[in-house]
Amino acid sequence: MTRKVADCRRFPSETDCTLTISGEEDEVLRAATAHAVAVHGHTDSPELREQIRGMLEDEKVSA
Repeated sequence: MTRKVADCRRFPSETDCTLTISGEEDEVLRAATAHAVAVHGHTDSPELREQIRGMLEDEKVSA
C-alpha cells in the first residue's frame, strides 16, 4: 500500500505551520483533520475531510 503525506508547508497559513504527517491514507486523513481543527481553527466536516483527502500526496521513497 502506498503511504500518503499531508504537508502543511505546501499551504500558506497564519502560523507558518511546518507539520508533515505520513502513513496509510486513513491514518493521515484522521490526523490531518484533527490538526486542521485544533491548530488552524477549521470545523470538522465531511467537506473538510474531502478537501484534505484531495491534497494528500504519495510519499516519495528515498533511494
